[in-house]
Amino acid sequence: MLNNKVALITGCNRGIGRAVMEKFAENNATIYAAARKKGSLDKIVNKLISNHGVVITPVYFDMVDTEKLKKTFFEINNNHKRLDILVNNAGVMKDALIGMVTEKNMQDVFSVNVFALINSIQFAVKLMKRNKSGSIINISSIVGREGNPGQIVYSASKGAVISMTRTAAKELSSNNIRVNAIAPGMIDTDMLRSIGELRISDMISKIGLGRLGTPDEVASAAAFLASDASSYITGQVIGVDGGAVI
Repeated sequence: MLNNKVALITGCNRGIGRAVMEKFAENNATIYAAARKKGSLDKIVNKLISNHGVVITPVYFDMVDTEKLKKTFFEINNNHKRLDILVNNAGVMKDALIGMVTEKNMQDVFSVNVFALINSIQFAVKLMKRNKSGSIINISSIVGREGNPGQIVYSASKGAVISMTRTAAKELSSNNIRVNAIAPGMIDTDMLRSIGELRISDMISKIGLGRLGTPDEVASAAAFLASDASSYITGQVIGVDGGAVI
């Protein structure tokens, strides 16, 4: 599906980001895989290269470090003169009830989940415009659509991701750059498991399909949106949530 396409994926060290990287490798993309902790991707990247014969370049930076983010796009430009796919997956979740929200909490979440994504889109568009082609995929969340108690800051940030997706899609369509979002529901990741089995059981009771989703199921949606199979889809928010009601 992704032959000869150059992709940058952020937040690849675990969960959904790692699954997207694996799915794109299976589909023969040339990948720049980003993570914050230096060396955290080396083992899995080497395995994927060995298994699939693809080119994967690990890049390490904090999403809020704009200069290092920019440097990554310069590297992609120098090596390939193009960027076909951007997957904005990196994000943070810091939950608090309304009365306990602090200025630092708001700044920390919005710096990564919103401001860094806008910077990333800005840099990507400069490369994509040259070829009048590109697919940008932003990872939002079901709570960005529906809200959830105790997550006013996180849900607001993911709601902002949906709004920026729809706006960017309208602004960039004349350059044949498509912008879509994926809104995962309850996905079986380390982050979700950290809330405890009792709360997870309660969540599952609210999911139409009766189970947690897998990171691979979100990755499949990302691969579709990255591919030419979705060439007439832009400005959409694809829910991968198993019919969850929250």
